[in-house]
Amino acid sequence: MSESDKIVIRKVKKRGGHEGHHGGAWKVAYADFVTAMMALFIVLWIIAHNATIRESVALYFRDPGAVHKTASGVMNGVSGIRPFTDTKMHVPPVQSDSAVEEKKREAEALREAGERLKEAIAAIPDLARFKDQIQITLTKEGLRIELIEQSEGLFFDIGSARLKPDAVTLLRLIASRIGQVPNEVVIEGHTDSRPYAGAGYNNWDLSTDRANAARRVLEEGGVRDRQITSVNGYADRRLKNPAKPYDYSNRRVTILVAFGAAGGEEAHAAAGTPPPPRRPEKPLGKS
Repeated sequence: MSESDKIVIRKVKKRGGHEGHHGGAWKVAYADFVTAMMALFIVLWIIAHNATIRESVALYFRDPGAVHKTASGVMNGVSGIRPFTDTKMHVPPVQSDSAVEEKKREAEALREAGERLKEAIAAIPDLARFKDQIQITLTKEGLRIELIEQSEGLFFDIGSARLKPDAVTLLRLIASRIGQVPNEVVIEGHTDSRPYAGAGYNNWDLSTDRANAARRVLEEGGVRDRQITSVNGYADRRLKNPAKPYDYSNRRVTILVAFGAAGGEEAHAAAGTPPPPRRPEKPLGKS
């Protein structure tokens, strides 16, 4: 066979796998993945430092349909947008630093008012015998002034809503002090669990009548018009000493100077503080 008659067979090796089709496409996909992860970590970092956004995101995943959007497409609850309207869930509003500081100032003002009232009572010899029966404490509801009875009837005649003369003097002194603060006042009457002896009259009537008697003296003594918002008689339903329902300490009248100033211009003028901005009315919670 001559050199020209030789048959040459060439074998071409094909590239295996998908390399021929995709080339470097995997690099683009990996870059997209890394970018997405970086964006995720940035979002998580922002959420960790903003309670409002964190709560809004949590609400979205609980119920996406409850989330409304504004014209700018920002999710409700972020950047000061009005709260969700879903009545099935309640999200406490996030208070600004200024609101927190305002509450602290209000608590401090009530605490100082309570201290000044204690000093004023101690300075009057005729009221010295009341000092152990008057408890003035700052609670989560406000400044609570409790007039706690003794066995012989210190503030009221036994079984009666008639105030004793020294108790009237004491209540007038209290009125002159709490009338200077812009806060609303709630008056409560309480009894022990001993049943009332008279027919057609019970502990509900007695506790309410005693609270009303205190209200009348407070209004005459300097509490502002409409500063007192409610007068409640609880009988023996809110015992101070539940372990001893017949104990005399359960018989008391409570004057609560509540947190949350009434907001009237006259009230704030009396206290020497500027009135807060007007806010829309909200349903009152339980007092």
